[in-house]
Amino acid sequence: MNFESIDDIILFAIEREKEAVEFYDGLSRDEQFLAAKKSFAEFADHERKHVKLLEDFAANKENLEKYDFKWIPDMKRSDYMVDTEYEKGMAYLEILRIAMKREENALKLYNELQAKTDDEAFIKLFKILSQEEAKHKNILETIYDDYMAEQGD
Repeated sequence: MNFESIDDIILFAIEREKEAVEFYDGLSRDEQFLAAKKSFAEFADHERKHVKLLEDFAANKENLEKYDFKWIPDMKRSDYMVDTEYEKGMAYLEILRIAMKREENALKLYNELQAKTDDEAFIKLFKILSQEEAKHKNILETIYDDYMAEQGD
């Protein structure tokens, strides 16, 4: 990833978040089970908030100071999975694997973007987004882990 300016970095991040919104909105529309449909819709809403945070960053830098960082455990379930493309009609377990990998990749992206700037406000922005993606990854890995435990794993 080579960027010419911080604006390029922000635009890149916004596009990745918009892709995440589309992904989760699509899952929510396609999913038959109400609980999964609701969960995916909630993830889409979280990703929309990330888009807004990035878009409004310049006007709301002071809001970053209010963010409460908390350590998020990493179950590392997705670390041992390969990237797979979503296809409509996939089994729920496969969808969870794809979602976990997407969140893992988003977490890595924001960690990498932190290194692309020396501006403290932007570093904090990317740390916030890293933590948010870590939360999503943790939620998905917990759902996956619980599901696998029910199956005897």
